[in-house]
Amino acid sequence: MTDTTAGKLKELREKLEAAKEPGGERAVAKRAAKGIASPRERLDMLFDPGTFVEFGRLAKMPGAADSGYGDGVVTGHGLVNGRPVAAFSHDQTVFGGTVGEMFGRKVSAIMEWAGKIGCPMVGINDSAGARIQDAVTSLAWYAEMGRRNDLLSGLAPQVSIILGKCAGGAVYTPANTDILVGVKDESYMFVTGPDILREVNGEDVSAEELGGSYNQSKWGNIHHLADDEKSAFEWVRDYLEYMPSSCHEKAPVINPGLEPEITASDLSLDTFMPNNDNTGYDMRDIILRVFDDGAFHEVAELFAPNIITGYARVDGISVGVVANQPNVMAGVLDTDSSEKATRFVRICNAYNIPLIFLVDTPGILPGVEEEKKGTIRRSGKFLFAYVEADVPKITVVLRKAYGGAYAVMGCKQLGADINFAWPTAKIAVMGAESAATILTRRQTENATPEEASKIRKDFVDFYNTMMATPYLAAERGYIDAVIDPSSTRLQLRKALAQLKDKHILRSPRKHFLMPI
Repeated sequence: MTDTTAGKLKELREKLEAAKEPGGERAVAKRAAKGIASPRERLDMLFDPGTFVEFGRLAKMPGAADSGYGDGVVTGHGLVNGRPVAAFSHDQTVFGGTVGEMFGRKVSAIMEWAGKIGCPMVGINDSAGARIQDAVTSLAWYAEMGRRNDLLSGLAPQVSIILGKCAGGAVYTPANTDILVGVKDESYMFVTGPDILREVNGEDVSAEELGGSYNQSKWGNIHHLADDEKSAFEWVRDYLEYMPSSCHEKAPVINPGLEPEITASDLSLDTFMPNNDNTGYDMRDIILRVFDDGAFHEVAELFAPNIITGYARVDGISVGVVANQPNVMAGVLDTDSSEKATRFVRICNAYNIPLIFLVDTPGILPGVEEEKKGTIRRSGKFLFAYVEADVPKITVVLRKAYGGAYAVMGCKQLGADINFAWPTAKIAVMGAESAATILTRRQTENATPEEASKIRKDFVDFYNTMMATPYLAAERGYIDAVIDPSSTRLQLRKALAQLKDKHILRSPRKHFLMPI
């Protein structure tokens, strides 16, 4: 009897139990055979234990059977490292996790909730895409969810975790979030799947080649590739520790005041830089020495690896790091690396995270292929993003800072607040060898090979000693201080403390040329 209190409670419990695994035993067994975690198990990996609160467990389309509970998605909120976070997780056991009306309403509602509360939004994506039988209704709710991305963009961090195959409309919402995380051999993203391509275009391509997680990471669509789901969720939990809950707050301060004096690790930087300007090294070895705890949370490590982007801390404060990587293409700036840095700078600026640039680059990559890729407009956006950023900006020139790359990598003239240089820095229009080729042309035109070699060598020595040094820039105020490498970590602390109250009043106009 459901007209008694006991009967009503029994009915509620039965419905809630049915909604926990609406696909039934057969669907659960099929999922287990694939070794796939349930949507609620995935949410448990994200949230602090016992903190998840579900919304809409009993939602389903009118007239649908109990197997339709949840409509293919679990939504709710909880705590991550003690701070509120909203999330949704696709449920493949209900309509394959495809998007229907109630699915769309639930996801849109939790995104709006995150906007009202001002907390991060995490989407756990494992969807077959649009629900074909729902026709235009499915497409309409894709659009509604996409509109909520704009609501949250720059207001609160948005993270997408890609699990399983995400096809068609299922990839568009993740593409408009701040960070996408994939899992090796498990995550796939494509607008059109291989079966349809084979049928329509006659293209025979595997799912791995078309949209596998490794390729999508190399192409810049996935920003971190984890070994397994557990590692993916741990990475996201760590990422959120570097971010504020919303643009109206500051990121958590973690372990300030560590190692207030110069350490043995600091001193190792005084002998770190190779004497040969063309010798490569791993920039991460410097990053781990100059930021707190030797910790660095890298973003998009497989895409455009000639530039490094990620998060670290200075005296407990979250900072965004942009650094050239001399071990890859000598750290030259190309179209892809500029695009990668542009996106990262804009995210840091949106969430009031200071920027620190570590510079060692021979310049901007020339060539026909770069021009075909649109280097003028795409690389130009890097400069625009840096100028537009009004967070504290600090630059350290470690070695090479040549040509246009000197400018875009955080020069004083583009708005850097404090610029340091190591004594090993070389700041010039171009490298000595390139300059010698141009400026000694007349002297070497009629000289013997031995004489020409000596003329060029003498010029290179003069250029490196008198022109490509940090001291000319310091004399003109373009560098604020030439510092011992071993003092870098503590100098960054002082600089950031000086800039903590930085505030710039800007016009409320929209920068229509630079969408996030």
